[in-house]
Amino acid sequence: MTRYQRVLLKISGEALAGPSSFGLDPDRVMALAAEVAEVAKAGVQIGLVVGGGNIFRGVAAAAHSMDRVTGDHMGMLATVINALAFQDALERQGVPTRVMTAIEMHQVAEPYIRRRAIRHLEKGRAVLFAAGTSNPYFSTDTAATLRGLEIHAEIIAKGTSVDGVYDKDPKKYVNAVKYPEVSYTEVLSKDLGVMDASAVAMCRDNGMPITVFDLNVNGNIMRMAMGEPVGTIIR
Repeated sequence: MTRYQRVLLKISGEALAGPSSFGLDPDRVMALAAEVAEVAKAGVQIGLVVGGGNIFRGVAAAAHSMDRVTGDHMGMLATVINALAFQDALERQGVPTRVMTAIEMHQVAEPYIRRRAIRHLEKGRAVLFAAGTSNPYFSTDTAATLRGLEIHAEIIAKGTSVDGVYDKDPKKYVNAVKYPEVSYTEVLSKDLGVMDASAVAMCRDNGMPITVFDLNVNGNIMRMAMGEPVGTIIR
C-alpha cells in the first residue's frame, strides 16, 4: 500500500534528455513515464511539473544579454513542449493525462484552473502543470511548490541526478555528507542549493514536506510513493 494519496512530482527538463544534453530522448521519456504510470495505477493521484532546461533556460539566456522576461517566457514554452511529450508517453502506458498551462493556449492544452485540476486527480488522471506560474523570475521549483500547495498534495517530490541533499556538491567533493533529513531553515541558511530558496521558504511557511531523491534509479518513484527512505526529507 502506498503511503501518499496525492503527490506533486517535479522532474527536471534535463532528465528527459537522457544521455544527451539537449532535447528529448524518446526512450528516457518512455522509461520515466512507465515508472509514473506504475505509481498512478497503484492509486496515487499524481500532479507533475516538468522543467524546460533541456530545451531552453531563461536564466542562462539572460546571462548572455537577452532580456530576462523574454528568456523566462521562452522557458515557459519549453515546459509545455516537455509536458506534451510526457502526456503522450503516459497515455501510451494507459494513464489518462491532462496538460494544464498557466499561459492560455486552448488549442494545445487546458488552462490551469485549480478546481478542475483537483477534479482530474480525483478521477484518476495524471495532471501535468506546464508554463510555470506564468510569471517571469520564478523557477519551475516554485511552480511545483505552488501547484502542490494548491492541489493539497501531501508532499513535493523532487527527482534529481543525486540521491538526496548533501552539505556540499557530491559531484565535486568526495567527502560530501548526505542528510537523511534536514530542516527548511538549514537548507536556506547553508544555501544547500537543492531547490530555489523561494520554493523552500514557501514549503516552510505552509508545512509542506519535500523529498529529494535520485530519479536515475529505476523504481525510485514507487519507493518514494511507498514512503521508503530513498533520499532526503526536508521538513
